[in-house]
Amino acid sequence: MAPRRAAALRDGDVSLRDHLIATATRLIADRGTAGLTVRDIARAADVAVGVLYNHFEDKEELLALALHAHVRAVDERVGRPAVDGTLAENLHAFVTHALAVHAAFLPAFAGLVGQPEVLARFDALPNPTADGRGLHAALADYLRAERERGRVAACTDPDAVATLVIGACHELLLPRLYRGATTSAEVPPGYVEKVVAAVLNGVTPR
Repeated sequence: MAPRRAAALRDGDVSLRDHLIATATRLIADRGTAGLTVRDIARAADVAVGVLYNHFEDKEELLALALHAHVRAVDERVGRPAVDGTLAENLHAFVTHALAVHAAFLPAFAGLVGQPEVLARFDALPNPTADGRGLHAALADYLRAERERGRVAACTDPDAVATLVIGACHELLLPRLYRGATTSAEVPPGYVEKVVAAVLNGVTPR
């Protein structure tokens, strides 16, 4: 048993394990993962440091679960892109959505570059975006449906297109994180439109 019970749990029905995950998730949302310690989490959760090891195998497990919850919360807050318009409109909505989601959760990963065990634990969990499918799979599935409808060429590889689109998000956002940027990235004017045009038009002359 824990040597003391967090004040937030005394009159509630939240388990101490869930309380610890929620606390770590809140800290990640507020300050990221860089320098986040077990002591920080325990202090914020109002429990003794040793309590964490009664509920998790190690710090890495707790951080992976909290990071997963953080990404899922970001995805839910941003919402789902509308896909009830033209192909171009739907792609525009998806790229805009993917950029917003990545911009919101990628900073939390910057502090984990030197912690591969946390990232491995995170990767072993279900994908926290797009109802468990992941943004890549969600876009690829959408493109397959459009291909069946005849609005996408039969020769199109949906997975390759999804890789290009998600890669465009990473290209814009990841370099800033590795350079230690602390401010949110701004999407350059016309960036989304250019990505969509590249997908729709390809590179060969018409």
